[in-house]
Amino acid sequence: MATGEQRVETYVERTTEFVADKVDEAGAEGVVVGLSGGIDSATASAVAVEAVGAENVHGLVLPSEVSGDENMSDAERHAEEFGIEYDTIEIQPVVDEFLEGYTVEEEMAIGNLAARVRMCYNYLVANSESLLVLGTGNRSELMVGYYTKYGDGGVDILPLGGLYKTEVRELARRLGVDESIVEKPPTAGLWEGQTDEEELGATYDELDDFLRAYVDEDVSVEDAAEAAGITVETARRLESLYRRSEHKRKTPPYPDFGRDS
Repeated sequence: MATGEQRVETYVERTTEFVADKVDEAGAEGVVVGLSGGIDSATASAVAVEAVGAENVHGLVLPSEVSGDENMSDAERHAEEFGIEYDTIEIQPVVDEFLEGYTVEEEMAIGNLAARVRMCYNYLVANSESLLVLGTGNRSELMVGYYTKYGDGGVDILPLGGLYKTEVRELARRLGVDESIVEKPPTAGLWEGQTDEEELGATYDELDDFLRAYVDEDVSVEDAAEAAGITVETARRLESLYRRSEHKRKTPPYPDFGRDS
């Protein structure tokens, strides 16, 4: 059985090789990545620096009205520490223009709109500079649909997509991501005061243990709840999130006319 150190070295090797290979296969010049000041974007960008060099990583800091000043300064500090050139673009004026045309008050809808505006900027830069859009999502988020479809889910590659959040923490520390970012309470930044764990109703340690048991080992919800040390009620809620978000993990459906490929 691999030691913890060997396991983390495998994470480094697999993720960096993945990014380097995908950039090469696409004939791209590098990657563009949105920097939020959180652990996932910090780790994904650190992987990219390791894979293709800092000079081939373009960072975008894209604050909106609800973005905390601390998160934005952490994003900029991280970019500077890793030698990543970045641009800061305020997206709130673009969000406001959308809301001028169609007014809504539901926080989730507005937060998802902001995520999709960020995706548009990522692809604007990617298309103009021959870059791939580097996604920052991890396996924990993918399995419960905790991301915006065609927002932060609208990317070209996901180097952290095979790693649970707790594994991303290990990788982040190995790559030298600042400990204050590693330990910061995760937030999607969709509305003011929002945190991932409060919205999910479980810590990432609990979520990861549940998913390892329920998805990876294919045990019952009740047994997965016991493995994660959570109530069956919480486990059923997480199972519902997993089941209801399946559409996010697939390409859009279309009618099958039975033609051979």
